[in-house]
Amino acid sequence: MKYTIDNELKQSAYIQLYRQLRDDIVNCVYQYGEKLPSKRLLADETGVSVITVQHAYDILCDEGYAESKERSGYFVTFRKDDFLSVADSRSRFPIPHEPHDEDAFPFSVFAKTMRTVISNYGDQILVKSPNFGVLALRQAISDYLARSKGIFVSADQIVIGSGAEYLYGLIVQFLGRDKLYAIEDPSYEKIHAVYRAHGVDCDLLKLGNDGILSVELSRTRAEVLHITPFRSFPSGVTASASKRAEYIRWATEHNSIIIEDDFDSEFTVSTKYEDTVFSLEPTHSVIYVNTFTQTIAPSMRIGYMVLPDTLITRFTEQLGFYSCTVPTFEQYVLAEFIRSGNFERHINRVRRRRRMRAKLGRPIP
Repeated sequence: MKYTIDNELKQSAYIQLYRQLRDDIVNCVYQYGEKLPSKRLLADETGVSVITVQHAYDILCDEGYAESKERSGYFVTFRKDDFLSVADSRSRFPIPHEPHDEDAFPFSVFAKTMRTVISNYGDQILVKSPNFGVLALRQAISDYLARSKGIFVSADQIVIGSGAEYLYGLIVQFLGRDKLYAIEDPSYEKIHAVYRAHGVDCDLLKLGNDGILSVELSRTRAEVLHITPFRSFPSGVTASASKRAEYIRWATEHNSIIIEDDFDSEFTVSTKYEDTVFSLEPTHSVIYVNTFTQTIAPSMRIGYMVLPDTLITRFTEQLGFYSCTVPTFEQYVLAEFIRSGNFERHINRVRRRRRMRAKLGRPIP
């Protein structure tokens, strides 16, 4: 076998092993139904404990790559045929607009994380947060985005705020109220309400089956385009790969900015993350926005936006004086929850459960 652990890496040994095994499963080194190496064999080869190997296998099972059979070992459950196109994911797996699975959220783990933060950080939780958010959380989000969405950005490009609505307001102040903003029609009512409250004129662009209609993009004179490409509410429309590329071409040709609202994307039933518009054009024209209200709880009023490199200096000069609106303690708790891997394990458990329910034709909560 070829598995090795690099002790020079900051990454935990079990994560290194998990990723190597996952890559081999995805690349069909181990086929569907095939038995994976035993825990003791892997432990001997890599020089780690059996418990470390067990942890790596637990994550593979949580994510649906493998399953454990009592006294028999671990077997591959991943098949490339399980990957779904955008069209298939809409037609075969309809999901209502309440994606938060309350029963699945590991509240006891979250409570333990709070106690850990109080114990480890002490008086630091009383210190005023840096204006863009505490570095620990921005770095945790940066690492998470790279792992889960193929978005590779530095912590300096991330701004923390108390939910998407607050961040929309910052964006309006940054880009200007004098510009015409285009939004999807229909779209989430609060998006339009926030823009109206800030005195912004909006152009409503009709949606088709795979995103905003091309004719609508051609006619609008908007300088800012607000999109929810993963699954627009209330229509449920998901933008196809070609439509996402069309959005980028539009922004480039019109020297415009795209606000990508990635609401609800963590709970996709696909076994692969959805490509974001930001990941397709991370340099100039896309501001990425997401929150934790769906993945953790509606009361978790923490959102973040990712700015492209070209806008960071300008944003800092114009709005860098704003204080962060999220309490320092909550930021450290969320940072620890992400850093420990518990956030992703929660996401993957819910996604796996939803895939199974959808395949069995059962309702998805």
